[in-house]
Amino acid sequence: METLTLNVTGMTCDGCVSSVRKALENTDGVTAADVTLQPGRASISYDPARTSPAALRMAVEDAGFEIAA
Repeated sequence: METLTLNVTGMTCDGCVSSVRKALENTDGVTAADVTLQPGRASISYDPARTSPAALRMAVEDAGFEIAA
């Protein structure tokens, strides 16, 4: 297992947090996703044999949010 932390922008409420968490948890290979509103951050535990950091970023973006550098 590996862990990736992403800085997520555009989240304004608990519903946003839930949307990001759900998008990540529904990504194949993700075992856990901890998403916080303040600061906007997602910490993801995943199996690198089943998914990649690029796929995790895409899941967040597909949910309507952006990844900050």
